[in-house]
Parts: sequence; C-alpha cells; structure tokens
Amino acid sequence: MEHSEHTEPRAPGLFGSLSGLVKNALRLVLSRLELAVAELSEVRDHLVRLAVLFALSILAAWFAIAFGTATLVFLLWDALGWKILLILAVVFVVIAYLLVKAAMAKIRDGSLALPATMAELKADRDMLL
Repeated sequence: MEHSEHTEPRAPGLFGSLSGLVKNALRLVLSRLELAVAELSEVRDHLVRLAVLFALSILAAWFAIAFGTATLVFLLWDALGWKILLILAVVFVVIAYLLVKAAMAKIRDGSLALPATMAELKADRDMLL
C-alpha cells in the first residue's frame, strides 16, 4: 500500500482537546487583562484630574479664607466684636461640608469604576457556570 500525501487530519484526542482548551483560556485571560489595563489607565487619569481639582480647591479656599476672614474681622469688629469670629466659624464649617460633599459625589459618579471589565468578567462567569 502506498501512503497518499493527502491524509485526513486525525481527531485531536484528549491531549489535543486539553491543549486547545488551555490556549483558549489563556487567550481569554489575556484579553481580559488587556481590557483591565486600558480601563485602569482611564481610572488613573480620572484620579489625577480629581487630585489636581482637589489641590486647587484647597489652595483657593486657603486664600479666600485668609483674605476674607481678615477683611471681615477688620470691618465688623467694631459692630459685632467676638461674634464675628463665631459667624465666620459657622460659615467655614458649611463651606467645608459642601466641598467634602462635592468630592464624594465626584468619587461616586462611576468614573473610577471598571464597568467594561466587570461586565466581561460577569459574562465569562455566567457562560462558564
């Protein structure tokens, strides 16, 4: 019998199937890692913007507090005396509360999450289980 040059491909068998499964699993993991890296880059950019915004807010607030307080105390001391200091303390507490509330809203708005990566991982989990 002669061997023909065109033989049919053999079924991969157990080791071939396992090898294919491992290769596909590695490809899936790598694609998810690439997606996570891309999203983490976006998150890093949002964190940098948030940090810069926060730092500039603090700097502006300090200048406003220093000059505004000095001016108000100077102008109103004769009329209100020590009460102007109490009024200013209450005003600064309200301002601090509003600034913290705004920063927390920025954090909660979802720009620091990984929505696409989490959705893909959930889809993978649902498919496998």
